[in-house]
Amino acid sequence: MSEQKNSEIFLRPRFKLKFKESKQKIIIKFQDNLNEKKCKYCSKIIDNHIIIDVSKEDDHFWSPQLNIEVLDDGDNNSIVKGLFGPKPQIWTLFMFIHFVMAFVFIGFAIMAYVKWTLKSDYTFALTMVILLPILWVLMYFLGSLGKKKGHSQMDELHQFMIKTLEK
Repeated sequence: MSEQKNSEIFLRPRFKLKFKESKQKIIIKFQDNLNEKKCKYCSKIIDNHIIIDVSKEDDHFWSPQLNIEVLDDGDNNSIVKGLFGPKPQIWTLFMFIHFVMAFVFIGFAIMAYVKWTLKSDYTFALTMVILLPILWVLMYFLGSLGKKKGHSQMDELHQFMIKTLEK
């Protein structure tokens, strides 16, 4: 098994593992391990996609989710691609806020330019053009703090996945 990870700067870390086993064997390993009575993780397996969440007792706003895709690589080899990230609802909320902030930034930038061109007071618009990027950076750091808060759970999910794959 060889593991390839992306940089630590990303809010949603990805990895890729290569195996000398068939795709079906790997999926069966996950089904068996996730269906054990002592398994504390919530999961869904749909075709070659596996979604693993932390237990309901340990779940909080920043809890991560592990999305795994098992791909066939030919000759009974397979590739396991994984993505750690927030739950889709959290990710959608963050993306919505980022897009709204970008839209509002463009609107205030246009307003500041028009008011400056018409030689009227553009102080408020210019203040918003300066404030919105600061808020955007603040949102990025808020996401990073959330990632740090859920990092121990992310490590648990990663260890569970490695333990399952090594069976």
